Amino acid sequence: MTSLNGYAGSLRCDWTKDEVTSIYQLPLLQLIYRAATIYRQFHDASEVQVCTLLSIKTGGCPEDCAYCPQAARYQTNVETHALLSLEEVVEKAHKAKEAGATRFCMGAAWREVRDNKEFDHVLTMVKAVNHVGLEVCATLGMVTEEQAKKLNDAGLYAYNHNLDTSEEYYKNIITTRRYEDRLRTLQNTRKANITVCCGGIIGMGESIEDRITMLLTLATMDPHPESVPINALVAVEGTPLEDRPPVNTWEFARMIATARILMPKSMVRLSAGRLQMSQEAQALCFLAGANSIFAGDKLLTTPNPSRDEDEALFTALGLKPRKAFKHEESESC
Repeated sequence: MTSLNGYAGSLRCDWTKDEVTSIYQLPLLQLIYRAATIYRQFHDASEVQVCTLLSIKTGGCPEDCAYCPQAARYQTNVETHALLSLEEVVEKAHKAKEAGATRFCMGAAWREVRDNKEFDHVLTMVKAVNHVGLEVCATLGMVTEEQAKKLNDAGLYAYNHNLDTSEEYYKNIITTRRYEDRLRTLQNTRKANITVCCGGIIGMGESIEDRITMLLTLATMDPHPESVPINALVAVEGTPLEDRPPVNTWEFARMIATARILMPKSMVRLSAGRLQMSQEAQALCFLAGANSIFAGDKLLTTPNPSRDEDEALFTALGLKPRKAFKHEESESC
């Protein structure tokens, strides 16, 4: 790659913390211009991947993630429900496809996957949604290499397991799981030849250095995660982070732009927090290199912009949905 003052992009996994810090701290307009330039080297900037996220098992999770309303120990308004039926999931998948989604992600509020009838049921769901013609993604907590292989055999396209934050700040957010556990799940997923979806959350009280360190961890994975969701905290009443202020537009755009520069071939996703963003703020993030969104009125248990709002935004910006299974293959640095 050229010097920090240049704009040529290349695939690298050997970033240093000083380099990432220098990029992150560029004047915002310069940072966005650089990210937008690199984005257009690797992607069609008129396309956005449209994903749908469905909670197939809600609430009752034994973890203590401070941001999550599905943790059993917190008093939130989330209603728990058992694993959905196959028919319900397939119906939701068809509706998502009709609405323009090309990726369908199924989330279960589990600490980890267990080898039981529920996992067998999820494998059946994966096979069925795969036949609908959607990229099938799952986020089920920790998985072993053998479980990941079973998911791959069923047709799973991607597995989501976020880092959430930096390793240093992680203990302030979660104590029931270790950072190494998250990294191991990602390794198991990669060994099973499933594409990796991994990002984090900002707005949880972390420092700028924590954000930089999290991006560094992602950008030094070889290969990079194929999908990198950037989430803004949605503060939910009843969780330890219920009083956190919202992330401002400039902070979010800075994260998107830095992620795009560091991981030029990855899909960088505008994830949780879009409902609190204006259309102009979202447009700035698309300019900075975001090329994926979650569509639908709910992300697991938190609200999201409506289909009509997203269609109006796409029309105003001249954007179109990206086709499924398009050039998303692992590429080592």
